[in-house]
Amino acid sequence: MTIYFYSTREEYGCFSNFSPHGFELDELYWSTNEHYFQAQKFVDTPHVEQIRLVKTPKDAARMGRERTRPLRQDWEQVKNDIMRQAVLCKFQTHTDIRDILLSTRNTEIIENSPIDFYWGCGADGSGKNMLGKILMEVREILHLTHSADIENKTVK
Repeated sequence: MTIYFYSTREEYGCFSNFSPHGFELDELYWSTNEHYFQAQKFVDTPHVEQIRLVKTPKDAARMGRERTRPLRQDWEQVKNDIMRQAVLCKFQTHTDIRDILLSTRNTEIIENSPIDFYWGCGADGSGKNMLGKILMEVREILHLTHSADIENKTVK
């Protein structure tokens, strides 16, 4: 079995970067993963705060894709790590969605985006599915830390 997600209104909508699960990272509060991810393209500029404060993740995505803004030089090298950090923080912050992610066990997770061939699988399924891969990595990290938490509580 494979889990496909895309819209926040679907069963696994909490896997989407647009899901309304805010978190604190870098000493700031972020409304969604999308806000954090897009803002990191412009680190150490006023654009970070502009993107952080916009109302919707759709607006954050649009702003992050505007090429009038000064994209950081190392973006291609750091974008996967930034996404991984945001996804991990989101699922560590919200136990309800952490439990949903952990409940998927070893099932493959695919972002079923018809337009994104990097983060999703693309229209024909040939995309890299990097967001799905990061969710599966985060699931493994959470499984290890969650298992350790349960064992520590049991031992006491």
